[in-house]
Amino acid sequence: MRVDTILQTKGAQVYTLPDTSSLADAVTQLNAHNIGAVVITGANNAVAGILSERDIVRRLGTDASTTLALPIAECMTRGVVTCERDTPIAEVMERMTRRRIRHMPVTENGALIGIISIGDVVKFKIEDAEREAAELREYISS
Repeated sequence: MRVDTILQTKGAQVYTLPDTSSLADAVTQLNAHNIGAVVITGANNAVAGILSERDIVRRLGTDASTTLALPIAECMTRGVVTCERDTPIAEVMERMTRRRIRHMPVTENGALIGIISIGDVVKFKIEDAEREAAELREYISS
């Protein structure tokens, strides 16, 4: 199975902010959409970074009084790990585990087309296992 299978189920909605936004803007968006990360875009809407709840908490731990006024560019994770539509789910799981990341933007020819989370991957794997078990039960009973 490939990433595109997950995108077809969950959709391709990606919440983004420009790298000139503040952490307060990011917190507002994370809360408004009940998401754990926002993709940060730079010039020409290219992926410049990703800002997760973890990034915000780490920064709050250093200086809580001024953190929310900081520009996202000072706090985001750069060098974003991405995947493509045709990336196998097993490879995404391995990258997420090895890099200890929970969100992975999906790109196509360098353009942002979606995002998947570890929750999306786990949900897919559970559904796949349940489907396989049902098929085996059907096979055994016939």
